[in-house]
Amino acid sequence: MSTRDDIQQFLTSRRARLTPEQVGLQSYGRRRVPGLRREEVAMLAQVSVEYYSRLERGNLGGVSESILESLVLALRLNDVEERHLRDLIRASENTVRPRRQRPPQQLVRPTVQRMLDAMTELPAIVQNGRLDIIAANRMGRALYAAQFDTTILPPNQARFIFLDPRGRDFAPDWDRAANECVAMLRAAAGRDPHDRQVSDLIGELSTRSDEFRIRWAAHNVHQHKSGTKRIHLPSVGDLTLDFEVMELIADPGLTFITFSAEPGSPSHDALQLLSSWAATTDATNAVDARGTT
Repeated sequence: MSTRDDIQQFLTSRRARLTPEQVGLQSYGRRRVPGLRREEVAMLAQVSVEYYSRLERGNLGGVSESILESLVLALRLNDVEERHLRDLIRASENTVRPRRQRPPQQLVRPTVQRMLDAMTELPAIVQNGRLDIIAANRMGRALYAAQFDTTILPPNQARFIFLDPRGRDFAPDWDRAANECVAMLRAAAGRDPHDRQVSDLIGELSTRSDEFRIRWAAHNVHQHKSGTKRIHLPSVGDLTLDFEVMELIADPGLTFITFSAEPGSPSHDALQLLSSWAATTDATNAVDARGTT
């Protein structure tokens, strides 16, 4: 699918989710499809219907900043959706397609790994836009033990959620987790449509998972910043953890994610238990490793 097709489907999907009442318009006539009509969006954006139709066909090359801002307001795009639209426009204007080379294995810098390892009481990971976990501290590996138990490395959050049967046990709010995975991959694909690893993963998931394919067609985008995540682990039970996401400015595309729980809460106690479980597991693995040498 071309970037122009992505623009067309994204704008169409944003128009379809709005009703006239939501944007202060009076509804009239029978509507064959849900959402606003093109002429209604054109009126809200203060452009002609012909011009908006051209934009919705994916022809946004040379669009002015004022018109783009009007379009954002008319379609009620949030910050992440606006950034996604701008990424798609930027990609559509870049007519030179780079050679598809297999990128080198992505690693974190030693200083970032030291930061991870210094956080001994909280799970922490480093993740890329493709949702690969490319680094973790001991607690992070314990929290995502099921994801690391794979022959395909680095472990990938989306592949685990959609293709591993353990994904539904790990994420009690599976629908939410699935929607967010797809929406984050959609944003990543918009930032760089020529990223081979992202496109290959999307192709794999689309082929193997109906759940993924249905969600991908919705064209929703999402970016993790902070929030709460519910997790179930066989080793300690249910946890409700707060997470914070920090971009690694020196490493574009990588994010540093930490998890914590309210002191005195059952989830905080579960984290302490998880720490003990991780220490015991590490000690057992070390003994096994010495026994095989």
